[in-house]
Amino acid sequence: MSTPALSQATGYGVVIGLGAIFALGMILTTWVLKRYQNEVQTSEMFSTAGRTVKKGLVASAVVSSWTWAATLLQSSGVAYRYGVSGPFWYASGATVQILLFATLAIELKRRAPNAHTFLEVIRARYGPITHCVFLVFGLMTNILVTAMLLTGGSAVVTFLTGVPTAAACFLLPIGVVLYTVFGGIKATFLTDYVHTLMILIIIFIFAFTAYTTNANLGSPGKVYDLLVEAAMRHPVSGNSEGSYLTMQSKEGAIFFVINIVGNFGTVFCDNGYWQKAISASPSNALPGYVMGGLSWFAIPWLAATTMGLSALALENNPVFPTYPLRMADADVTAGLVLPNAAVALLGKGGAAATLLLVFMAVTSASSAELIAVSSICTYDIYQTYFNPKASGKRLIYIAHASCAIYALLLASFSTGLYYIGISIGYLYLMMGVIISSAVLPAALTLLWSKQNMIAATLSPPLGLMCSLIAWLVTAKKQSGNLSVESTGANNPMLAGNVVALLSPMIFVPVLTYAFGPQNYDYVSMSLIRLGDDKEMLEENDLDPELFSSRGDVTGTSSAEVENIATQKAQNEAAKLKKASVIAKSITAFMTIALLVLWPMPLYGTGYVFSRKFFTGWVSVGILWLFCSAFCVGVYPVVEGRHSMAHTFRGIVKDLTGRGKPKLQGREGTVEELDSREASQVTTEGEKGGAGDQVIKGE
Repeated sequence: MSTPALSQATGYGVVIGLGAIFALGMILTTWVLKRYQNEVQTSEMFSTAGRTVKKGLVASAVVSSWTWAATLLQSSGVAYRYGVSGPFWYASGATVQILLFATLAIELKRRAPNAHTFLEVIRARYGPITHCVFLVFGLMTNILVTAMLLTGGSAVVTFLTGVPTAAACFLLPIGVVLYTVFGGIKATFLTDYVHTLMILIIIFIFAFTAYTTNANLGSPGKVYDLLVEAAMRHPVSGNSEGSYLTMQSKEGAIFFVINIVGNFGTVFCDNGYWQKAISASPSNALPGYVMGGLSWFAIPWLAATTMGLSALALENNPVFPTYPLRMADADVTAGLVLPNAAVALLGKGGAAATLLLVFMAVTSASSAELIAVSSICTYDIYQTYFNPKASGKRLIYIAHASCAIYALLLASFSTGLYYIGISIGYLYLMMGVIISSAVLPAALTLLWSKQNMIAATLSPPLGLMCSLIAWLVTAKKQSGNLSVESTGANNPMLAGNVVALLSPMIFVPVLTYAFGPQNYDYVSMSLIRLGDDKEMLEENDLDPELFSSRGDVTGTSSAEVENIATQKAQNEAAKLKKASVIAKSITAFMTIALLVLWPMPLYGTGYVFSRKFFTGWVSVGILWLFCSAFCVGVYPVVEGRHSMAHTFRGIVKDLTGRGKPKLQGREGTVEELDSREASQVTTEGEKGGAGDQVIKGE
């Protein structure tokens, strides 16, 4: 192993210090939101952010949650192995799930507007037995994703700084737990924005260094020439002409299928993505997920096209850490292509940038997993089976405890995986085998009224049994033994992943029609109730009525209240119905474009990129990342400018001794009030000069 580029002190400083900074930042943010936006950390706010998050933050959160350590490390690894096809297959094979999920997000908002987790929806439709089955699959998804984050992140921290892997596994989650406990899902949305912005900046630094300023590379043309030389030294088996500059790659195509199948499971079965849909306001869920999915595409595509190909181009140069040897296959699987390339490009600066990049990717995605698991423990286990009448105060206590316990257990589990030789690459390929059999039954819960309880309950475990058999039998047949190496090969993983996703296509219709269709009317989903946060609101001297979905109803008759609520519900239902049609159209078109229209002509013809084509390929990636930076970096600030200005004015009033605004209502009303101040704001104390404002709810 080469000498680490950075000191252990730097590693500990980043892992512990940055975590502490984010934790302190979220404590301050939570206080500011409570004082100036009237946001109290109730159980509802902790789990759903009041269901008022706008599309810019939703898009940013989707990008951040989907930017795992694997997004940067595994994608660079497949670029190193298969060439230009690897980054594209990774990006397209993991973008379509987010786009398709937009359709389910809209259906969830329509069918179960008060849900906290998707598992609540399962229980409302099928009952406790099916609920327990999906509870297991949901938690397995969270465990696999968190283990990938910690194993990949700790491997990079160890490689760059020499910090022991076990120490990194336990230290990485500390800051995440602190800011998640203090800020809830709103903390994940706000820190996701910061994480995403920093990740984009670092990728831009890498891209412009490799393709414009680096002394050994410096242009797409130079990278192209070095990739041609690399293919002559070690041609890629299964690639057209053995080149790294072609989309026609046999092993790359196998990875593509595994990638698609596995990522269906990690999106559709991960409660974190459902919670972001729940947290979005009804009109913002669709644009938020579409913007997030398309913005995310550029991150693995450009990052891996830059770092994976830079590693190939520079590994014959003395600046490369493993020179004169190629990288060991175990190191590629462990995700060390990107850090090696960064050190070769920028020396210690590249190592520091990579450490920061991986820290951001690990912590942002980990916070989403913590919230997802805490919500499952709170609403689907504790409230459902132990204390149905639990108060909001009790629920938030359970949520906080769940975050801490889960982080400790997963740090221990990830350390164990390291010691038995299981790395991020193995987990990434295996996850679909374990969880993808629950994808179809979960989706059909919202999309098909006929799926019955028997089909929903039995299809996931039956599919898991079939996928495990296909995976292990293929490994045994191909290699003659069962080991980490044999079971981690592409063909066994391909067999297991495909069987997991497709076997329920047989089980679901057979079991549904064998035992009789359900013909579900979706009424029980709509009856899921909100958490009871009255006690917590009263402790904070706030009127619970103003935090209800009806807003401020002071002085309004009960009949008028019901009419207002009914009209609002009808308006939202009409918007969601229209959004559902749009979502299905957009996702169908983008799925076909990313999986067929763009890559398949290049794959089928076996075209080997010319120098000009490769330059254009890289240029499109950079331009796409600029568009991503606008969508998830600039647009959320523009969208939240009124709320930010309102908060700033409140801080100025505090600092100048003029007092703070007395707000009544939710944050969502602040922006409307700032733009229609004359009609929405009543100024109190004009004669006394207090200048305080009372803001009425919707």
